Amino acid sequence: MPGTNGGPATPRGAEADHGGGESPADPGGLVIETRALTKRYGKHLAVDRLDLGVPEGSVFGFLGPNGSGKTTTIRMLMGLIEPTSGTARVLGRPMPRAARTVLPQVGALIEGPALYGFLSGRDNLLRYDSADPAADPRTRRRRAEAALDRVGLTAAAGKKTKAYSLGMKQRLGLAAALLQPRRLLVLDEPTNGLDPQGMREIRTLVRELAAEGTTVFLSSHLLDEIEQVCTHAAVMTRGRLITQGPVADLAAGARGRLVVTTPDPGEAARVLKERGVADLVVTEERVTGEPPGKDAAGRDTDLADLNAALVAAGVRVRGFGLERASLEDAFVALTGEGFDVAG
Repeated sequence: MPGTNGGPATPRGAEADHGGGESPADPGGLVIETRALTKRYGKHLAVDRLDLGVPEGSVFGFLGPNGSGKTTTIRMLMGLIEPTSGTARVLGRPMPRAARTVLPQVGALIEGPALYGFLSGRDNLLRYDSADPAADPRTRRRRAEAALDRVGLTAAAGKKTKAYSLGMKQRLGLAAALLQPRRLLVLDEPTNGLDPQGMREIRTLVRELAAEGTTVFLSSHLLDEIEQVCTHAAVMTRGRLITQGPVADLAAGARGRLVVTTPDPGEAARVLKERGVADLVVTEERVTGEPPGKDAAGRDTDLADLNAALVAAGVRVRGFGLERASLEDAFVALTGEGFDVAG
């Protein structure tokens, strides 16, 4: 399993799990579970009392701006760093104490792969696999070729990795995580450095792995990526968990935007503003805004009344409706701030 530096992850001080009554995750249960998980670096609180639950069989998006605590959390889950306080269980076992039992069942790509630049992509994979005590040397080359094919690197397998682009290196890191069948795949920003086509291919691969029964834990600062591929998600900001649950439920918790298509956008905006529509954005033949909530009597505003008001004012309405709320809308509603992807 590639660790934070791309090499096999062997947590310092990890003790063998001798049983102790621990049992693997039950079908339909949680493959990752944390309770008040906390990591502090001096005065800096990187992760603050995190309670996280990742259902088995899910594609779980771990979402937050850069610096929100995602990678620190993943490093604790993989036993690469010790928590300051709290507990973490992976595949039903405590981490990092059970690392020697858990890690052979987990594939991971954390903070990007570190590769031997003087070796080819194929030879890098063979070296990774030879460092895995659970790997069968008799099937090593066949499994390496299968992993290269799965991430689209067969044609470049013989090229030295110092000549690889960032996207190719990211693909090779994914291939290393897929050398063995895994119950859990942990991916930290897996589409980093990929072009749009490469991003689509990785999303397709994640869906295929999930269909085969692998739980995928995917961290990202790209809201669109999470919304397209994940079944569940958690939102982190400034080290704290804001919310978690099925992606559809998270988006449903935010109100959609009202969209009016009309050749009279200026007049439409005036009428909508008078009726309490906020955050109006006017473009050519299109007006969008945040629909009003309750009226003076505490009743939900009837959107049909807004449409009728536009028509009564002589606005030529060609289209009228609510645009479905996105995960970005949900994030803004939850945190009251924009999603700083460059932070």
